[in-house]
Order: sequence, then structure tokens, then C-alpha cells
Amino acid sequence: MKAERGTIVTIHYDLTDAEGTVLDSSKGGEPLSYLHGYGSIVKGLERELEGREPGQKTEVTLAPEDAYGERSPEAMMEVPRSEFPEGMEPEPGMTVQGDTPGGAVYLQVTGVTEDQVTLDGNHPLAGKTLHFDVEVTDVRAATDTEEEQARGHDH
Repeated sequence: MKAERGTIVTIHYDLTDAEGTVLDSSKGGEPLSYLHGYGSIVKGLERELEGREPGQKTEVTLAPEDAYGERSPEAMMEVPRSEFPEGMEPEPGMTVQGDTPGGAVYLQVTGVTEDQVTLDGNHPLAGKTLHFDVEVTDVRAATDTEEEQARGHDH
């Protein structure tokens, strides 16, 4: 069976940046399963896996626009330190959760002063060229496409 819209595709992958630093990997662990054709993984990788069959390997290089997008200055914000819970000491590099009408968002603390905290809402991989080394290990029909679509993956 080939990877096409509505199939569950299982892959092992290594993800590296332009310098060759490993950012993520499923090798040595559980493979990643996703519902193909529904935007469950970055669009450039999903496009490259279209039509692939179990046992096929590929190397894919994705520009930011095909992965996590370009960095957006609008995703940067400063908030008063007083908005943080009492006893919480924000530090650069820390990830904090914020609540919006659309649900929870995760922001990285990039700067802290006595009165302000600078937060970055960009995805940590935004603006980066990414390299995927992928092996398709399984492709199967989705058993319940609507349910699996809601989750973005199989069971």
C-alpha cells in the first residue's frame, strides 16, 4: 500500500539542522505514525512521503516555509513580570504556557528584566532549514478516518 490521503503511515526518522545537529529522532525508539494527507506532520515532509511504500527510504531537505515557517517578529511580546504566578521565577530558555481564546500556547522566555519578561511564540524550529532521513516502515488504511483525523494519528 502507498502513502496517500487517509492512510496511516509509520516512519522512523532522524531530524537534523543545517549544521548536522540531531534535533529529534525516532531511531532506537518507537516509530512515528500519522494520518497522511491531513496536515499531521510538516507539509513539506508529508508531500515528499506521498506515494511511498514500506521499506522505502528518503532524505528530504525542507526550507522554513515547508517546515515550521519563517520566524515572525509579531510572535514576540513583552509582558509585565507581575503577570507570572507568585513564586515563579522566569528565566531565559524556560518554556511557559499561556491561555488564549484558541487554547493553550507555549512560549519561550528569551529575556527577563526587573519589570518585564520577553516571550517568543515562534515554534523553536521556525526559520530553520531542516533535514529528514526517513524510512517508511508501514502504510495501512485508516480504520476510522474521522476519529484518527481528529487525533492526527492512529490509535
